[in-house]
Amino acid sequence: MGTWSRTVAQFFAFVLALTVVKSAIAEPYYVPSGSMEPTLMIGDELVATKYAYGYSSASLALPFGLTLPPTQRIFGELPARGDVVVFRSPANRSEIWVKRVIGLPGDRVQMRDGHLWINGEVVKERADGVAQAEDSDGHHTGAVRLIETLPGGRQHLIFKTEALGPLDNTDEVLVPSGHVFVMGDNRDNSADSRVPPSAGGVGLLPADDIVGRVVGLAGSWDLGKLNDPIWTWPAGLRLSRFFTAVQ
Repeated sequence: MGTWSRTVAQFFAFVLALTVVKSAIAEPYYVPSGSMEPTLMIGDELVATKYAYGYSSASLALPFGLTLPPTQRIFGELPARGDVVVFRSPANRSEIWVKRVIGLPGDRVQMRDGHLWINGEVVKERADGVAQAEDSDGHHTGAVRLIETLPGGRQHLIFKTEALGPLDNTDEVLVPSGHVFVMGDNRDNSADSRVPPSAGGVGLLPADDIVGRVVGLAGSWDLGKLNDPIWTWPAGLRLSRFFTAVQ
């Protein structure tokens, strides 16, 4: 085998090995939007484990943005309520989205006047100060920060930027078998299960489309620094977020 042939073979062997590792174990993703603030910030590099829920075609990390049609999951296990998951977008399977699992099969989920209700009970929340929510254009909006406690006791932070937004009152939805109800922690800036795919949202998410569970951050960089001189870019590193767990 000639030098050129060996180089090509080594390249494809490397791509194959990388695909296997990323498909079976874990894969990094970048956060492009503020829909999961304050848990995830724009520019975070998150790590998602693939083995947590089993494997389907959604798990495959194929090169060049290639995707496969949906398949059933093997070694499957549903997420726990409160897990942060990455999944294939219902409108474009080459896009990976990230949200938090709020409702499981059999749950009844509804928003009433800005408050989350699950199975006829309002989800507990308490105030935790104020903050600034950032959008993908780098604009900031004042936000109320709340600590939400889901059934089962898991807690996480959420943002509310509007007293009563367009997604703050919804019909009650029964989550069917094999699906989950997902929401963004930035409740007024998230196209999630409250929004049907035909309107750019997620709708009820098939569990087979879940890629993995977000377990932590590998790093974080403020994408707003792209508009600043290049010598200031290192200042955009959010060192306090490197190698931290995601709740």
